[in-house]
Amino acid sequence: MFRNRRGEQGGAGPNVYQMRQQMFSIGDDYWIENGAGQRAFKVDGKALRIRKTLVLEGADGRELLTIKEQLVTIHDQMEIKAGETHVAVVKKALISPLREHYTVELARGGEWKVHGKITDHEYKIEGPEGAVAEVGKKWFRVRDTYGIQVSPGQDDALVLAVAIVVDQISHPRR
Repeated sequence: MFRNRRGEQGGAGPNVYQMRQQMFSIGDDYWIENGAGQRAFKVDGKALRIRKTLVLEGADGRELLTIKEQLVTIHDQMEIKAGETHVAVVKKALISPLREHYTVELARGGEWKVHGKITDHEYKIEGPEGAVAEVGKKWFRVRDTYGIQVSPGQDDALVLAVAIVVDQISHPRR
């Protein structure tokens, strides 16, 4: 079931990645592993910045995406950029009576919806064409670990960046 895909897009099946529940705090570095337990992406938490800043790097150390907290907003949101190019903004919904909801506004057009039991790491990311990813604990038996299954044809790095943002906003004390 778990293949060593290392972030490749558009494979035959979904890619699964492993994240720790107590992921990291700003200033820490963290590895995201693939389903085989191999390091696939690195999250570099930039310390000594005015706003939360995280950099998602490939296993080779190449910078893929930068995640920055948006200051002075009505609700929590973070921006995702590739270099200087805006890729997406992840926003927490203002009113969600039963469960947390997030929207991902994509620069290329369109929107993803994030919904489910966010604080329990059991949620789905869906776009206009259907499932983008599923986040849950069912793939791993390791305590305090959850998985992200990215649907075929999706940008794995962007999906992981969205999951990182959701984790940062829903668990602000990290």
